[in-house]
Amino acid sequence: MRIFTTLPQENLQKVGPAAQAIEAAGYTGVSTQENRHEPFLSLAVAGAATKRLELHTGVAIAFARSPMTVANVGWDLAASFGGARVTLGIGSQVRAHNERRFSVPWTAPAPRIREYVQAVRAIWAAWKGDGKLNYEGKHYRFTLMTPNFVPEPYDGPPPRIGLAAVGPFMLKVAAEEADSVKLHVFCTAKYLEENTLPIIAAGLAKAGRPRERFEITGGGFVVTGKDDEAVAKLLEAFYGSTPAYWPVLEVHGLGDLGRKLNAMTKAGQWDRIAAEVSDDVVHLFAAVGRHDQIAKAITERFGGLVDSIGASANSSKPADTPPDLLQDLANIPISYRPAVPR
Repeated sequence: MRIFTTLPQENLQKVGPAAQAIEAAGYTGVSTQENRHEPFLSLAVAGAATKRLELHTGVAIAFARSPMTVANVGWDLAASFGGARVTLGIGSQVRAHNERRFSVPWTAPAPRIREYVQAVRAIWAAWKGDGKLNYEGKHYRFTLMTPNFVPEPYDGPPPRIGLAAVGPFMLKVAAEEADSVKLHVFCTAKYLEENTLPIIAAGLAKAGRPRERFEITGGGFVVTGKDDEAVAKLLEAFYGSTPAYWPVLEVHGLGDLGRKLNAMTKAGQWDRIAAEVSDDVVHLFAAVGRHDQIAKAITERFGGLVDSIGASANSSKPADTPPDLLQDLANIPISYRPAVPR
């Protein structure tokens, strides 16, 4: 199993020492978020401070940026640290964030992000010398690339591209176009097996791509520490109140719970929602246990389903998983076979 944690994005001076400690502990890599802070800056600092740590955005908001901009930052990260260390995780976000937070137009996200990935790859191919840049789609058009705008060449592969996906259309695009899929944590093993993984398998088959070259990340919570149950309940209740995630609850006959939580949040009853989520529901969504229990819990919850998990979802609180536990987790078999960072 591949284990990722977060970086302290609020202060770039903290990133280098934090990344070095994360690498020394034995984590696979770090993943940044586009919540309060820009997701690429801290990856650059972390890459310069470490030798092997993988650098992922998890995720950057795609439509707020031109594919050209993302191609540039990905190229620079790969040229500096090696393409095998870099994964540009991008996501569409929802309509309200696009229109009201980023002030960008909204269109159907799956067809648009398919073109987005294709455009980034076309730009990289042109920079690698594989012909003139000439990408024309419905949403994006890139046909101008004079020598002055071509970055210096480097040896090695381009970065990997990962897509955040929840619904079937985005899952299909991820499997057909991207190198990895970043699943939402509000997920259960049953939902993965019955809904998510069959769509990914069909997409990979259509594209003629082997499963071992495609990484599946996320798909559930990992909760370990003194207050496991309390933290898990708050997380489940929050996401369970969001209609976009109700299909997961419906698989388990818990649709009424989602609707009840939604009504409570609208009434401002946030202090009462945790009590509505039973321990049985928590364990559907999370691997829960102390450090001496969590390896077994992760194996039972995620084993054979996903390749990578996040030990922290909060940039202000990176995980503190002990090195010996990280080694135990690394021994959990996965399907994905990553390239070895140079």
